[in-house]
Amino acid sequence: MEPTRDYPLFGGAFSATLPPGAIDVSDLRPVPDNQEVFCHRVTDQSLIIELLELQAHVQGEEAARYHFEDVGGVQEARAVQVETVQPLVLENLALRGCCQEAWLLSGQQQVAKYVALHQALLRLPQYQTDLLLTFNQPPPENRSSLGPENLSILPWSLGDFEQLVTSLTLHDPNIFGPQ
Repeated sequence: MEPTRDYPLFGGAFSATLPPGAIDVSDLRPVPDNQEVFCHRVTDQSLIIELLELQAHVQGEEAARYHFEDVGGVQEARAVQVETVQPLVLENLALRGCCQEAWLLSGQQQVAKYVALHQALLRLPQYQTDLLLTFNQPPPENRSSLGPENLSILPWSLGDFEQLVTSLTLHDPNIFGPQ
């Protein structure tokens, strides 16, 4: 299955390329209006795209750490460990025209077990918005078994997540309200 290109997000205000096997969680259960959530068809992996209020009190790498720790707090993580934080090259983003800074953070959070998390933070200060994209990657022993009927559906990779991040496109700035 090829990646889904230009998948509409937030009622068509955004679009992005989703990795193969992505299931829109809103078809299965309620999802908050500020989120788009996708799960892998076979594994326990998930992708979350969130529109959040701009946290202007933190800048640069510290903003990425702030959001990572905030997610850990919401999930009641027993441990939160940042492994790397690196800037994303704005020229590589479809949102380069409105994104002031972008960061990629990788780390682990212990909820029931340790889960690897990769987060991209795209800061859109002109819209008072922090756009947070999260790739939850449970350890292999936590993934559902890949039976023979699912051999063609591989687990998502960090490259799939990066494609989602770089392809994210804004079509309707009215999603942010009157400017």
